[in-house]
Amino acid sequence: MSDDKTSGEAQPKRAKSDPTLPPNWVERMSRSRGVKYYFNVKTKESRWERPEPEQEKKTVTASHILCKHRDSRRPSSWREQNITRTKEEAIDIIKKHRQDIVDGKVTFEDVARTESDCSSAKRGGDLGPFTHDKMQKPFADAAFALEVGELSDVVISDSGVHIIKRTA
Repeated sequence: MSDDKTSGEAQPKRAKSDPTLPPNWVERMSRSRGVKYYFNVKTKESRWERPEPEQEKKTVTASHILCKHRDSRRPSSWREQNITRTKEEAIDIIKKHRQDIVDGKVTFEDVARTESDCSSAKRGGDLGPFTHDKMQKPFADAAFALEVGELSDVVISDSGVHIIKRTA
């Protein structure tokens, strides 16, 4: 124990240091939930999911086509104010777009510009470079698993149904 005086504020319980965590990350114990969480002492970011060392530093660049459904987080878009389609309908739509792209009937970018429910549509679906922790886990896992130029299968996240194209 150090002789440092605290300001009297309750400090979260700290778990043992874990050398497998990325730099600046520590494991702590949530008092309210009684479960582990992870805290970056440099950025002050906290998260429930364990940060992975290679994911912390690596970036990918990707584009996507998003089809929202009525159970999506924020079920509206620049194309449609109130989205009422079901998740199953969104999956079918994305599968058709993917097949049309694979068959060479349309380009990924053209479909993204006209059909994506994401504001990235105006950039042909381009999301720019991002690290694993900046996207929802299912999306990030899929994007990071792709090779440059590769198109994902259907990816489902809280935002809706996607196909992803890794561009760098």
